[in-house]
Amino acid sequence: MPAEFISVTFPNESNDLHPQPQAPIDPAYLQRYARTLDDYGFNYTLIPYASSSFDPFTIGATILAHTKNINIIVALRPNTVYPTVAAKALATLDQLSGGRVVVHFIAGGSDDEQAREGDFLNKEERYERQEEYIRILRLVWSATEPFDFDGKYYQFKQFISNVRPTKGHIPISLGGSSDAAYRIGGALCDIFGLWGEPLAETKQQIDRVYEEAAKAGRTDRPRIWVTFRPIIAETDELAWVKAHKVLDQLNANREKGLSRKPVSSAPPANVGSQRLLDIAARGHVHDRALWYPTVTATNASGATTALVGSPQTIADSILDYIDLGADLISIRGYDNYNDAVDYGRYVLPLVREGIRAREEASEQAGKDGGKKAAA
Repeated sequence: MPAEFISVTFPNESNDLHPQPQAPIDPAYLQRYARTLDDYGFNYTLIPYASSSFDPFTIGATILAHTKNINIIVALRPNTVYPTVAAKALATLDQLSGGRVVVHFIAGGSDDEQAREGDFLNKEERYERQEEYIRILRLVWSATEPFDFDGKYYQFKQFISNVRPTKGHIPISLGGSSDAAYRIGGALCDIFGLWGEPLAETKQQIDRVYEEAAKAGRTDRPRIWVTFRPIIAETDELAWVKAHKVLDQLNANREKGLSRKPVSSAPPANVGSQRLLDIAARGHVHDRALWYPTVTATNASGATTALVGSPQTIADSILDYIDLGADLISIRGYDNYNDAVDYGRYVLPLVREGIRAREEASEQAGKDGGKKAAA
């Protein structure tokens, strides 16, 4: 399967550069944004989750109702919805959309954030619970007879669902940089998500996920999802000017208390953010165009690494990760709607052209090799 593109859904015009605290849903904006992603050929859009955010299932249903092709990725924390209920809700959306649903699991990187919705398990326990949850979803979607489940976190008897996914299965995604994330993602998931790290570190993580898949006895491997925040302009020089303006605005917002992580925030507890900050301490620019000051400006709050350059530089950088083994590329900007349009117009076509060129070169090499062997 060729590499595919992911965006992120936003319910209103609020963004990292011009935040609008507690802004309500803007239905017209949400619909326009979703249709734009669909029209420009994005394959997926992530519907993120936080304790204070809108319901992702409802947002997802709205996107599916106003698009034709794009798949939704519903972010889900196991503490928020009982697994049998989630399995039916996801399968319902999947049937309504003709099979355009993916679920992305979040174990929870912050004890404080988890506690806001009554979840007081420690990190190890949250991953144990997540593993049970994923196993239950697969059982619900595949069982033809009522079944019992007697786990540490979930117990029920004689459950059966009449709501089946369109294709018999809904892809399951998980992300992270901890040992538990690698183990569960490698063993059980269809997709494994990584934040944008330099090529060498990304390759190490991909290899680790593949190792865990092999340990679990899998004959296949999870698809790899890597996330970036591209900053593009007509030329590389203009893109760097734009990048520093973005950085200045991020820092100004943080000083005003308008960012997701205020200046007084403690260092992040999750391994993924810690890795980003460690890499940021080693230098600002890595590989072709991977830029890390946006990481430190946001205290590594989520996916924060930027790619900076012209559309061709951004496309070449993305192709480096595809060559490395990435199957899914998530790109979202700082000016959400306008950046999505720019990516759709100028970046996605160049990447897809690069993929086709690689496929043609590989096919030609195979033909040439066959001719030599015949001779």
